Amino acid sequence: MKLAIKLVCLTIVVSPLAQTSARALTADDLKRIGYDQRIGQPLARHLTFEDSDKRTVALGDLLNHKPTLLVLGYYHCPMLCSLINDGLIEALQELRFNVGRDFNVINVSIDPHETPAVAAVKKKEYLKRYARPGADGAWHFLTGTEQTITQLANEAGFRFKFDPVSNEYAHPSGFIVLTPEGKISRYFFGVNFDPKELRRAIATASNGRSGSVIHELVLLCSHYNPITGKYGVIVLKVVRAVSVMTVLLLAWWIVTLSRRHSTAEGG
Repeated sequence: MKLAIKLVCLTIVVSPLAQTSARALTADDLKRIGYDQRIGQPLARHLTFEDSDKRTVALGDLLNHKPTLLVLGYYHCPMLCSLINDGLIEALQELRFNVGRDFNVINVSIDPHETPAVAAVKKKEYLKRYARPGADGAWHFLTGTEQTITQLANEAGFRFKFDPVSNEYAHPSGFIVLTPEGKISRYFFGVNFDPKELRRAIATASNGRSGSVIHELVLLCSHYNPITGKYGVIVLKVVRAVSVMTVLLLAWWIVTLSRRHSTAEGG
């Protein structure tokens, strides 16, 4: 079993008027945000979306007999989605595999109000950054109805929630690797992705096989204020706790190695 850090981020915009008419997400709400790892779960191939060219497309038709990276988020996301896609692009640029030739990428907006025009802007931005030929026809940016989005998210084990105060979505970070048949093969969590792990995951999925369940260390990044650029007290406490745990584990590892070395010399 591997351990991965998962970020769950929600941007809170300070708005006294909004706060009087709507209730912000609670700590219990945020605890429910995350992934249910449904390895081997087939996604409904018949689900239809609109792509960035305003065409109606079925999810199954976009798989094109190749493994696929499925990225759920939304295009006007102020922070987390950009970090996820930045990390993904950086990992993809390290691969010998190419989008289009070896695998597909599908970005799906979880916001039913987003339009193909918004998706087209993001597609242009990400393809320019990826900068490899042949990706245009295999990297899809989709929008959908609330019903279709909900069904896909449920099948993928993607738990998210809309926050009426900030008018944003709280959602987990990462993406999903699908087999050519549209079954879930592997989950990647966080915003930084190991290119070697990604290459192995794509190769595994291309053969129709599934990876293993990943242990998650959940880091809540809620209550970020874009005006001040600061995180809330809860986040700082969690980050500090994780840092302390890391230092303690490192110290334990060094002491263990030193003892083993001393024992070996004494023997």
